[in-house]
This record gives sequence, C-alpha cells and structure tokens, in this order.
Amino acid sequence: MDINILIANVKRKLSKQINIESIKIEDKSFLHKNHSGNQEGKFHLKITLKSLELKKMSKIESNKMIYRLLDEEIKKFIHSIQILIT
Repeated sequence: MDINILIANVKRKLSKQINIESIKIEDKSFLHKNHSGNQEGKFHLKITLKSLELKKMSKIESNKMIYRLLDEEIKKFIHSIQILIT
C-alpha cells in the first residue's frame, strides 16, 4: 500500500470514531530502515492527536481504542505506531 493512502485511511478511520480537533500523521519508516525487524511494505507511523475525548481517558484506554480502530491496518501495513495525545 502507498504510504499516502495509508495515512489518509488512518485519518479517516480515527476522525470517524473519535472527536478530534487536529491530527498529524508522519511516516517515520526511514528511522528503522536498517533494523533487523524491519519488514518491506510495513510502515512506522507517528500519530499526534489533539482530542479532549482521548485526553480524558487513561493513556492505556486511549491507546487501546486507537489500536482497535486500526486493527486491519496494523495487521497488514503498520509495523509500529507512536501515539501522542495533546
């Protein structure tokens, strides 16, 4: 999958299910290029969300919600996600 399509899909899924004021998704795959666990076609994303809804939850609860919403993408296209909630 193309990284731009993946980012658009992730934004759409999260925005549809969570009240988000702003969202920024960055491809950080280049930082992991030479790691032994790096897999071709799997991306490393950094997701920065501004959301009062998520901010009210514990970090574990909010991360679980995001992982649940992105389950399909994680299984197929995402190797790791860094989540920052502001």
